[in-house]
Amino acid sequence: MKNASTPFGVRIDPKTGSSDQFAEHYAKHFGDVIGIYRGHVNPITLDAEAAAAIAYEVYSTARSELPGALIVGTSVLYPGRVGDEFAMTRGHLHRVVDRAEMYFGLSGTGVMLMEDLPGEVSAQQVVPGELAYVPGGWIHRSVNVGSDPLVTMFCFSADAGQDYDLIERSSGMRKLVIDDGAGGWALRDNPDYVPRVLS
Repeated sequence: MKNASTPFGVRIDPKTGSSDQFAEHYAKHFGDVIGIYRGHVNPITLDAEAAAAIAYEVYSTARSELPGALIVGTSVLYPGRVGDEFAMTRGHLHRVVDRAEMYFGLSGTGVMLMEDLPGEVSAQQVVPGELAYVPGGWIHRSVNVGSDPLVTMFCFSADAGQDYDLIERSSGMRKLVIDDGAGGWALRDNPDYVPRVLS
């Protein structure tokens, strides 16, 4: 992979999100993220196979400290449910709060669940060929509401950073994305949600 001061192209497999030109890759295992689900089981009680299963993985270009540089990559979120909640990523707010991000659907069916700091919620469909735009100041997480892996391409400013703890301090996001019992999805209030105190 070229560095961020050199033009480059990346060929991405839309079904897997992978590319031999991506410089970075990490995977989150189910045992690592079970705590993000409401009413989750204790990770200690998960059998080894379930805990080791990959919940989602991320591929990306190399991070750069050059002013104005972008990070481009893919997220692959595998299908499933915990109770009636669909599979989801941890979610985050950018540490540089005004930094925006975009997610473009490559394959699968999903929802980009977003919430601003005062608690307004938006849920945007993510399907192949459709883009979800996350403004600065909005917490966001991907949710897979289909039966195939949800593969998205993302792009954000290299200096944005991620704050994952904000969601945990509020006991999740304000809304849950749940199975509606009719083959689709719906939003439901999260009864454990703790509103943020804004200064």
